[in-house]
Amino acid sequence: MHIVIIGSGRAGTSFATAFRRVSFTTTLLHHDQVDLIGDDVDVVMLCVPDDALVSVASQVPVSDHRVVVHVAGSRTLEGLAPHPRVASMHPLTTLLADGLGADRLAGAVYCVAGDALVDELVAAVGGVARRLDDAQRSRYHATATVAANHLVALLAHVESLAVSAGLTLEDFLPLARRALEDVATYGPHEALTGPASRGDMVTIDAHLQAIPESERATYVALANAAFELAELRRTEMLT
Repeated sequence: MHIVIIGSGRAGTSFATAFRRVSFTTTLLHHDQVDLIGDDVDVVMLCVPDDALVSVASQVPVSDHRVVVHVAGSRTLEGLAPHPRVASMHPLTTLLADGLGADRLAGAVYCVAGDALVDELVAAVGGVARRLDDAQRSRYHATATVAANHLVALLAHVESLAVSAGLTLEDFLPLARRALEDVATYGPHEALTGPASRGDMVTIDAHLQAIPESERATYVALANAAFELAELRRTEMLT
């Protein structure tokens, strides 16, 4: 199989390395080299910024035998018109440079849509395909954003609080890792601990008095979410 990847950022280089590892003929091009796509290409994969997707896709030569694929988690297949064979495959992982991205693509979960060839691509790198309807796409991408980006923002909140207490983020990372392991093993309901899980408003009020004012809104929002989770757990225990 001959795959041309448009886009030489983290996603493009990671996919190029991953496909080469499984012996696919893979060509990596910049977004301004679309005219170099030959007739022998089976797949054109667009690893370009979301806002550039429609523009770059319109420059790809139309072919009945070629599948045009994008990797944008928030976009449907509409942006790939007028190509007759289209698909998408968005990996649920974060991508880094220097081969680490390709390592993470192997075995990742992929949200896929469109032409069945995309299932072969996912299987080739050892991934797991999950098919979603267009109506689910935005909710799916929102969930991915919370799982990765919002988790990073949460840890920045932890870092700020840690520094204000005379400690460092690294001091709290083992605790965070253990909590995440507990969620993976037991689920969020069983993994929840702390004052919100006990309904301990005295302790939470003390926290709010002690932490920097700039961090209080984030703390309150997360404490409310923890209260709701704890209440749901108590309700389920009574039914």
